[in-house]
Amino acid sequence: MTRRFAQVDVFTERALGGNPLAVVIDADGLDDESMQAFAQWTNLSETTFVLPPSTTEADYRVRIFTPAGELPFAGHPTLGTCAAWLATGATPQRDDVMQECGVGLVPIRRAGERLAFRAPPLIRSGPVDADLVASISDALGTPVIDASWADNGPGWVAVEVRDVATLLALRPQFNDLPDIKLGVIASCDDGDDAAIEVRAFYPSGDSHGEDPVTGSLNASVAQWLMRRDPTITSYVARQGTVLGREGRIYVDRDDAGEIWIGGHVVSLINGVVDL
Repeated sequence: MTRRFAQVDVFTERALGGNPLAVVIDADGLDDESMQAFAQWTNLSETTFVLPPSTTEADYRVRIFTPAGELPFAGHPTLGTCAAWLATGATPQRDDVMQECGVGLVPIRRAGERLAFRAPPLIRSGPVDADLVASISDALGTPVIDASWADNGPGWVAVEVRDVATLLALRPQFNDLPDIKLGVIASCDDGDDAAIEVRAFYPSGDSHGEDPVTGSLNASVAQWLMRRDPTITSYVARQGTVLGREGRIYVDRDDAGEIWIGGHVVSLINGVVDL
């Protein structure tokens, strides 16, 4: 069956500068095995499938697959899928787009040329066991100065290291590290175009891969940092530098205390796919 298809680049204003996403826009009728097989074939970090919503509150439902399995939520697939859906001429029921996914309903705002999703609640937060922190420090080859569980679905642990130079020089050895997803941050210098630099590592076969730009991690890191320092209301995060990307994530906390994770989406490929 011929289905509309798009490939977009998320969290960048420049094509090839962000995190790519494949979107099958007309996915109704595809079974789990077909979705997983296509996600494995695209070999991107995530491929999404747009389906009719199961609740009247949502504008569409999305399923998010990595080459290895399904995720209940992920950030760059949320913004990229929304952009692809809007590009078809679809109209949301309200000012905000309401996405349905594995973690429930996720509102997405249109703010000028950017889209922003509301950070979902953390499934797990708080201190990380001292033994795990020690293992992470060993894997990174540098001391961890702070750490927190920052899991909003994918399973992130977030840690902070001394400075950006240390962060960018990391060549982690994860052989003895438990099967976790690890976000590592460092504060940028005053006057930089970003407040923090971010790197994201995830299990990949017998080793760990690195994600170019990661919405879910940046959402949970924002919740961690704003809980740690309530005076923070907005900032820009930079990610992907080591991989030659120019990811920029725009973080804002509104008057109601909700945190929004925003970025640009660039469309690269539009067409059809036979699935």
